[in-house]
Amino acid sequence: MGKFLKRAAQGAEVPHDKGTSNLETVVMPLPSKITLSMGQHIGAPAAPCVAKGDQVYVGSVVGKAGGFVSCDIHSGVSGTVSEITTITAPNGAVQTAVVITPDGKQEKDPSIAPPQVTDMKSFVDAVRASGLVGLGGAGFPTAVKLSPKNLDEIDTLVINGAECEPYITSDNRCLIEDTHHVLNGVKQVMKYLNIGKCVIGIEGNKPEAIAKVQAAIDDPKIEVKTLPCRYPQGAEKVLIENCTGREVPFPGLPSDVGVIVMNVTSIAFVSKYLETGMPLIAKRLTVDGDIVKTPQNVEVLIGTPIRELLDFCGGLTAEPGKVLYGGPMMGNCVASLDQPILKNNNAVLAFSKERSHTPKATNCIHCGRCTNACPLGLSAKEIVQAYNNGDVELLQKLNADLCMSCGTCSFVCPAKRPLAPSIALAKIMMKNGGKK
Repeated sequence: MGKFLKRAAQGAEVPHDKGTSNLETVVMPLPSKITLSMGQHIGAPAAPCVAKGDQVYVGSVVGKAGGFVSCDIHSGVSGTVSEITTITAPNGAVQTAVVITPDGKQEKDPSIAPPQVTDMKSFVDAVRASGLVGLGGAGFPTAVKLSPKNLDEIDTLVINGAECEPYITSDNRCLIEDTHHVLNGVKQVMKYLNIGKCVIGIEGNKPEAIAKVQAAIDDPKIEVKTLPCRYPQGAEKVLIENCTGREVPFPGLPSDVGVIVMNVTSIAFVSKYLETGMPLIAKRLTVDGDIVKTPQNVEVLIGTPIRELLDFCGGLTAEPGKVLYGGPMMGNCVASLDQPILKNNNAVLAFSKERSHTPKATNCIHCGRCTNACPLGLSAKEIVQAYNNGDVELLQKLNADLCMSCGTCSFVCPAKRPLAPSIALAKIMMKNGGKK
């Protein structure tokens, strides 16, 4: 295996179903409670710094970061801590959570004020204090992303506005409704990290967003790149290649090719935080699916129960077969409608039993579509076969751990084999030293 993987990068033509793309964001009223998981990010979970019965305010820190790769958790309401409990995360892990009952007053924490930023260190410190994580993906702490060891080699900021998942339009609405904050956030990151160029990548099925951002750009160092409408266009390595022509080595990070990637919603939040000092307490997300009565884009407090969010959207018209955090390609099933909205949620989708039915898998016909479609050129069928045989050495040779779980292989498979879930299990087996 050479330094670089030869990538097919074909991806797949998935249905867009962007029915909410023209709907302006609406703000949901206060929920009956918010449940704040201490594990809403990659890295060490936060530790509760409040106790049952404590009074908190809008913006109060209720969970302190558990290390460098971690994030503070903030309250989106003023009210009383009703309990410290545990909840089940989308990946099945048990996480500590702080439950807060609002008092309806929405009194702001007296410590909230715009941060004083004068240089790179104070800028990154401000981002860390805001509790910001990547709002379009796995929830990687943004302050860590903005602190690469080779900062002097970073010359390009790439903004991910692709939003290639079906149904989801929250990033599209961010580009349209928060254009000023998107561009101001870009300028602040470029200024304090001394980055000379920014490329904002947007799929071509968002003409209004492309036009509005292009019209608002007043700096020749910032440009919009119209991207093909092909899933998974928003995947980090695919995005970098299509925006800059650079290929991230394996193993490697975007910083290895002089790039930092940020989601469009994350970059807009940077601007808002520098202006107000209000930490990350709310999210814009898409609520859609064939049984949602009133699909729309909603600004909702982090920690709001999914059940109350769906009720705000008119409720469900039938018994759900599946409710998802995120999109149908990479989203996770919600175990209970009492689960809370998390920082990195960009959608809640509810589907009928008919729409969420899983087709019966049949034998592999060796057509090669999974390999041709994989944006990283991996051989899904060989990886799954190695997993079934418990062959960890072969999994390593096949670079199974490089899989980003985009689901493209499963989508294009004519035999309807559960390739992506099997590869996810293979990656776990590799970490466990060969134990399934």
